[in-house]
Amino acid sequence: MPRPKPVVFGLYGWTPEYGYSYIHPANRRSFEWLEPLGKVFEKIDENDDWIILRYDEQQFFVSAELFKELYQKPAFSFGDQVKTTAPPAHQGLISDVYFDERADTFQFQLVEKKRKVQRVFEAAELVGE
Repeated sequence: MPRPKPVVFGLYGWTPEYGYSYIHPANRRSFEWLEPLGKVFEKIDENDDWIILRYDEQQFFVSAELFKELYQKPAFSFGDQVKTTAPPAHQGLISDVYFDERADTFQFQLVEKKRKVQRVFEAAELVGE
């Protein structure tokens, strides 16, 4: 039985100014709405024409040209159950993962009771459950 591929994390630095040839036609609108800059994707597969990226529960077929692999892993990923370590207390699921290239750090946003918490948290401000 083949081993599952390890998850590769990375950034996809696409904006509409690059044009739409980098995004599979079936994914163009949803990828544009996602506003991918600064968001951390999971590269889950690839074939001759496209790589497949996952962000939360969505999958996108994109060109490999703009994918930049991150060699460090985020402390948390999509769907991880976390709570904050300082008041005000929040508890929920990781919904968004960001990477600040200048600071070389990951940041996280969570969903609490089906609503996004407006604040973005550093890994040190969260603990897994």
